Amino acid sequence: MTGGLVAHGGPAAADPAVRDWLAVAHGTGYLGLALFVGGLAFLALLWPDGGTDRRARAALVGAWLTGLAGTVATAGLEGAYATRGSLRDAFTPGAYRAVLDTDPGVALAARGLLWILAAVVLATVLQGGAAAARSPGWRVGAAAVALGLLRATGMYGHPAEGPDPTLGQIADLLHLLGVSLWIGGLGLLLVAVLPRRRPEELARVVPAYSRLAAGSVAVIALAGLVLAWQVVGTVDALLGTSYGRLLVAKVALVGAVLLAALFSRRWVLRRLDTAVRLGGDAATVRPFVYSVAAETALVLAVLAATSVLVTSTPGR
Repeated sequence: MTGGLVAHGGPAAADPAVRDWLAVAHGTGYLGLALFVGGLAFLALLWPDGGTDRRARAALVGAWLTGLAGTVATAGLEGAYATRGSLRDAFTPGAYRAVLDTDPGVALAARGLLWILAAVVLATVLQGGAAAARSPGWRVGAAAVALGLLRATGMYGHPAEGPDPTLGQIADLLHLLGVSLWIGGLGLLLVAVLPRRRPEELARVVPAYSRLAAGSVAVIALAGLVLAWQVVGTVDALLGTSYGRLLVAKVALVGAVLLAALFSRRWVLRRLDTAVRLGGDAATVRPFVYSVAAETALVLAVLAATSVLVTSTPGR
């Protein structure tokens, strides 16, 4: 995924605490982005009825707040890092002025404005419920805001620094889209669909999400390979630099996520029909819930590794 001012040669003498919290801010922003964009897609494509479900609505509000907070915090911390300030300087007008004078700062400002625009999309579905989620106009608006957020997140950083910046940024957009569809859908499945245990919803939504997740994983894998080559460049850099080794650790975590996802998919293929016939019996559905929860926890670990990567110097 993308980087920031730190990845563009930030000052060596900057406060280490600022760098650490910057990684946290990046992770918070990515998590909010993935849950919000993926959640909107989940409602629009798979589960419009979720527009009236209080858990789904709360999850979308939480994702929006998380994404906006992550963006605001990232901008302030980037400014403090660039000016060699401390944590106390991160949220001062001077820190924001410093970052807004840079290209990454312009991208962060665009992200912030897009999050404000996203509030309109969110408010519409909160007010209109399932009818709004089924509306073609809402779906077009949600898609436009989602793609804007994804593109603004990938406008600067490591993917733009490789031998083919255009290819790197296209791959980064597809990577972010795949991750969002996977994680956002996973979140709503865990907190909203499964707790309801409604047989007709399980029969309709779970297989559809399983197919969407499989396609998303394929996109993530292909785009990830392109990004790895763009940023790292050689096998020696992959294995011989701290950035490369962290990237390998992230890939290993993704492999663990895929194992959990494979267990979930096997449950869908072998046990979903039984769960539906038993009326969403809790004991029958419970193994799937545990698998999805494990998958979610591992995905959070992947996001944490990504947050460290975007504030590290690339292997190349």
